Amino acid sequence: MVSATAVTGTALGAVVASLLAAPAQAVAPAGPHGAGGERTATAVAAAAPDEAGLRAILRTARSQGAPGAMARIDDNGTVHRLVEGVDDRATGRTISTNDRFRVGSVTKSFSAVVLLQLVDEGRLKLDKPVDTYLPGLLPDDRITVRHVLSHRSGLYDYTNDMFARSVSGFEAVRNKVFGYRDLVKLSLAKPRTNAPGAAYSYSNTNFVVAGMLIEKLTGHTVATEYQKRIFTPLNLTGTFYVHPDTAIPGRHANGYLTPDTAGAALVDSTKQTASWAQSAGAVISTPHDLDTFFSALLRGKLMSAAQLTQMTKWTRVNSTTSYGLGLRRRDLSCGISVYGHTGTVQGYYTYAFTTKDGKRSLTALANTSNNTSVLNTMYRTLEPAFCGKPTTRAAARAAAPGVAPMERYEDIAPSVSRD
Repeated sequence: MVSATAVTGTALGAVVASLLAAPAQAVAPAGPHGAGGERTATAVAAAAPDEAGLRAILRTARSQGAPGAMARIDDNGTVHRLVEGVDDRATGRTISTNDRFRVGSVTKSFSAVVLLQLVDEGRLKLDKPVDTYLPGLLPDDRITVRHVLSHRSGLYDYTNDMFARSVSGFEAVRNKVFGYRDLVKLSLAKPRTNAPGAAYSYSNTNFVVAGMLIEKLTGHTVATEYQKRIFTPLNLTGTFYVHPDTAIPGRHANGYLTPDTAGAALVDSTKQTASWAQSAGAVISTPHDLDTFFSALLRGKLMSAAQLTQMTKWTRVNSTTSYGLGLRRRDLSCGISVYGHTGTVQGYYTYAFTTKDGKRSLTALANTSNNTSVLNTMYRTLEPAFCGKPTTRAAARAAAPGVAPMERYEDIAPSVSRD
């Protein structure tokens, strides 16, 4: 029988090291809510997480087709763990917040951190053309590193074609190994979506280019640089970049891809090279490690204050979402903003966010994808995690009116409708 579990305890250990370091939307100012468009509501931010509200959301995701769903909150050392359903449909094993899983586009934040560390080291300039470092790669030398990291390059997202049909597209690439240039070539075969810097247009191609920059400037693989600069210093022992190996090491949640045909069986998509994503989406991690990573990032443990400022220069995406350099900002109904990234890869939806001071972090996962209902439901985990109970959130909304519902979208094949 499937069980539901909620555990609250005290986190063991802490970050002990620091280093030096969708559909197209028009660019708009980040908003009127203070510097960078951010809103603050200190009293609301201090409200305890609403475990009952979170549990209800996880149960809803299960009812909508996710085999399992979980959430882990690290609230300045107090840890809340909630799970519903299974991580393996064959064995019926209960999903765990210790499970490893594919984080999808949360990988983009890791890639951006490495490049901003290279800026700190004087090896990269954000406003230099990409072709300065990768001569002849792109057809327009106006495309800068900043444009790539903020999804304003205009480079077409090759996953729109690759995954226009979810299951057949996935099976065609499940065991395939791409070179970075193969993926860029797929993008350049299509017209660009906008002139460089003219508009926000989410594209995985941008962070394939980011991976190429990392490898060109360091002379090492992205796996080596992630490990040296992030995984090891932060003691992220459950975080891996195994591309092109297909297995997730150790205990993990299996991923289940929802077919395009209603009523067809879920597809176990756990084993794959994730080579179509690489530096745009191939990291494997755990809720603990993602909470630790984003907390350390916003606390300034991974780069200089100057580069964190660059990372948090926002482009407005919609009424509640802005994008920096490999980092999302979500504006919540209670008046606070949270920072992190979403992740979609076949079989997994991830939300990983933290507060501006890094003191409260949430990682939420459902082990399915290609299911818009589940995607939208998992977005709702942010409100009870950061704003508390509904009565608290209602009071905050009255004090800060005008917050519209978020417009939601996938991180792969962002131009393909899944409704």
